[in-house]
Formats: sequence, structure tokens, C-alpha cells
Amino acid sequence: MTRPMRTLGTGGPAITPVGFGAWAAGGGGWVFGWGPQDDQESIAAMRRAVELGVTWIDTAAVYGLGHSEEVVGRFLSELSADERPLVFTKCGLVWPEGDRHAMPARVLHPDSIRRECERSLRRLGIERIDLYQFHWPDDSGVPVEDSWGEMTRLMDEGKVRWGGVSNFDGALLARCERIRHVQSLQPPFSPIRREAAAEVLPWCREHGTGVICYSPMQAGLLTDAFTASRVSEMARDDWRTRSADFHPPQIDRNLALRDALRPVAQRHGVTVAAVAVAWTLAWPGVTGAIVGARRPEQVDGWIGALGLELDTEDLTAIAESIVASGAGAGPNHP
Repeated sequence: MTRPMRTLGTGGPAITPVGFGAWAAGGGGWVFGWGPQDDQESIAAMRRAVELGVTWIDTAAVYGLGHSEEVVGRFLSELSADERPLVFTKCGLVWPEGDRHAMPARVLHPDSIRRECERSLRRLGIERIDLYQFHWPDDSGVPVEDSWGEMTRLMDEGKVRWGGVSNFDGALLARCERIRHVQSLQPPFSPIRREAAAEVLPWCREHGTGVICYSPMQAGLLTDAFTASRVSEMARDDWRTRSADFHPPQIDRNLALRDALRPVAQRHGVTVAAVAVAWTLAWPGVTGAIVGARRPEQVDGWIGALGLELDTEDLTAIAESIVASGAGAGPNHP
């Protein structure tokens, strides 16, 4: 299969523009869970994505409080070395033992980073993490220089191949870059949540830092099947039930934008989800988009984005739809 590939930052790996996100594989029963999830379905979804050409999986230690990494590790154990996708994971969200619904603390102390790295390696069953990322900026008072210094040591020791960050602004990126190159940034980015295009995408493009955006379908809102009534049917521990995006007035604007994407999808013979993902990939500086799936058939819904290139007519129509819907905030045209 011929797959489009992009290089993640200066000197980074070649990856497909779409990667598999394993957040939901963490299951329910924790503060940012998606409700109950069957492990075998998660593994089947990962298998489907890799079969269709996806070359990387993104997870995090906090997803399911270690469970997502364990499920990804089980999937990896089924594969030969040459079949294995690249594995990206994150650290820096530390949860208290004994309370699965407590908010994790944002801690990037060097000792904590190293401890988390060792635990992630064990859960994943691998000897080196391909891309290790700080999940959020530190809230405990640790200077980012100390945190990024520990990341460089993990790379020097061979435990981590490339280092990146998530949810960082330009100022923090610059402080890290002075110590060692930041291979990638992972910001939220979708046709609804567009703030990253104003500051961090230009910064990354200028400094050779790759961008892999998360939630390009805005947690399922920008899919063909989503309806406002589905919110009341979600599991009680699904984090989306607490998100303003899933309640009036935002949900009405968001679904109006979703509906406006349908003509573009029909023109290309793909799903609305594929169009939403392809929109993020059309922005200069964006290397890839992380897209989740709880079942194999959900992968089929967005895999069309892998080779979809939106043209000027498409991007102009989407920009006009964003303005008309009033959904979200931020720049609306690449």
C-alpha cells in the first residue's frame, strides 16, 4: 500500500498524516474517561488502523491510569518487529493512589519524569519510547529547563528516541528549544478549536518542530452520526458530559458547522470526519492528526483523511461555514 508520509520535525521520523489515538482505550472509571470500553475492541481498532496503513499510535500514562498503555502493549506483543507502529506516549499527569476520579496533578519534576518513563516502558513492553511528550506544563513550581533537561538525559540514555511536548505555548517551547530541539508539539486543533493556528503553529513551523494535533474531530462532534440527543445517552463517567462543547449553546453551533461540512465530504466521496481531519492537515506546520476509535468500523469512518487533500475551494467553503456557524474561536483559513 502506498501511504503519504510526512517528516515529524527536523530530523524526525516519517509518519503517516493520521495516527491512532488510544485515549478511549483507557476505559472508564477515571476522571477523563470515555465510559466503559472493551479491551479486545480497542485492540481490534488498533489492528484495523495499522492494516489500513497508519504507522503510529499515541497514548499517555494517565489514560485509564495506566490501562491504555497496557492495552497498547498487548497489541504490540502480537506484532513482529517489522510490523510494529511507532509508539508515542506522555508523562507529567500524576494521579493519587486510591482515588481514580481525582484530578491528576501536573508534575514535571525530573525524578517523576524518570519514574513515569520506566513505568510506561514496562506497561508498553518496549525498550525505547519513540516519542515521549510532556502532557501539560508543570503546576508544581519546577522550572521547565529542569524538566526538559531530564528529557534530554532520557534521550541520551536510549530510553527515549525523540522528545516532545503537549499543550505548551510559544514561551515554554522557546525555553526548551534553547536546551535541545523540541521534536514535536501536540496541541488541540480542529475546525471548532482553532487557537493553535494563531501562535504555536507558526512558531513550530519557524523552528522545525513537528505538530501532531489532537481532537481534530472535536471528541466526536464532527462526525456524521453525532446528534445532540446522544449526550444524554453517554455513560455517566464520560468526560464529554461535562464539556461546554456538548451543551447549548455551543453544541448547536458545533453541529451547524458539522452539517455545513457535508457538501465538501460529498464532493470528495468521504465522511465529514475525514474532512475535519484533512482540514487540520491543510495548515502549514501540521505534520499529523491523532484520531481515536473505539471499534474497528470507526477507523473506516476517518481513514479517508489519510490521502485527502482539500483544495482552495474546499478551504474557502469551510472558512465561510465556520463564520456562519459561530462555532469555536481562532483563525479559520490556512
